[in-house]
Amino acid sequence: MERLQKVIAHAGIASRRKAEELILNGRVKVNGKTVKELGTKVSATDKIKVDEVPLVQEEKRYFLLYKPRGVISAVSDDKGRKVVTDFFPIVEERIYPVGRLDYDTSGLLILTNDGEFSNLLAHPRYEIKKVYIAKVKGIPTKEALKQLEKGIHLEDGKTAPAKVKLTSLDRKKGTAIMEVILHEGKNRQVRRMMEAIGHPVLKLKREQYGFLTLHGLIAGESRELTPHEVKQLRTLAQTGKNR
Repeated sequence: MERLQKVIAHAGIASRRKAEELILNGRVKVNGKTVKELGTKVSATDKIKVDEVPLVQEEKRYFLLYKPRGVISAVSDDKGRKVVTDFFPIVEERIYPVGRLDYDTSGLLILTNDGEFSNLLAHPRYEIKKVYIAKVKGIPTKEALKQLEKGIHLEDGKTAPAKVKLTSLDRKKGTAIMEVILHEGKNRQVRRMMEAIGHPVLKLKREQYGFLTLHGLIAGESRELTPHEVKQLRTLAQTGKNR
């Protein structure tokens, strides 16, 4: 179920704000009845009309993108920087990213035009496992790794326990490579966690999201998720299995 004004906007009829005006002015009908409440939610089977013209809802699309560094996780940018939707020039539907990866972070990102699906994956209650590979400054001690595993106190609260593993180190350069597994999604979480223990991130990549990986893709490439994968993601978000 999605909010009516959002469905109208996604169909390309009007902007979200204009869609709200259309509803408030009594110009929208759902299943033959005029709707004037902005909180109204509709499903894919509901018949919607705007000014008596039937609304054709977009086909739901689901994509996996290997986001490169130096790209904004958004559909537009007022500074003219490259955004993730620039990698989908022939996709007509209005897709948008589920969550985000920082400008300087690369890796796996899902894009869709299915609001219900997006909300399900992003809901704090259903956080899906995410695997990151981080190159950090300095070589963390065992005590520092234990801090990450127990949870770090940040300005917006304590992080949930993480799984961390030191995979390699370069004593000459004074750097280390770490695998970090999270089940929550605080803003810039991995970077802030590493800064908190005195080992700022030099390079960061998200390699896995639930059961999805970047296998077969290079930075900037994408593929469409299969119906089975979409179903699996829904089940994973709702049940927490395969975490």
